[in-house]
Amino acid sequence: MSIPALLLRAASDPGLERPQAMAAPLAALTHHLRSLALLAARLYVAQVFFLSGLTKIRDWSTTLLLFEDEYRVPLLSPELAAWLGTGGELLLPVLLVLGLGGRFAALGLSVVNIVAVLSLSEIAPAALLGHQLWGALLLIVLLWGAGRWSLDALMNRP
Repeated sequence: MSIPALLLRAASDPGLERPQAMAAPLAALTHHLRSLALLAARLYVAQVFFLSGLTKIRDWSTTLLLFEDEYRVPLLSPELAAWLGTGGELLLPVLLVLGLGGRFAALGLSVVNIVAVLSLSEIAPAALLGHQLWGALLLIVLLWGAGRWSLDALMNRP
């Protein structure tokens, strides 16, 4: 059943006379909306990280200076941290958009996100809110997967 048909059926049923009859259409509608929400979350977070990665490769010398002076990534040399962080910001968003290894991509970007917050000596409250939003959206993908509009779902169909 299409989404408009599900919405029409859900809106036109009083619900008091046939609550059991509404369970299947509402479940189907919820399933479609969850897939749409997962796709939107994947696209939004992927764009944020991918654009950040592009910024880093545009001026690699500045990126290296930032990792040496401003970003204090524990346990890694500044150069290795710059390579790993930039690589993650460019590769993992592509996987996330495609929904290919969606949970893996979400986990990898979560690590990049957490390291970014922890490695900054000072972070503006607005920037911290952005990182928290991205973390929450990535957590949703980690918990529910990439959704039915993903290569993961396409490859797992019977």
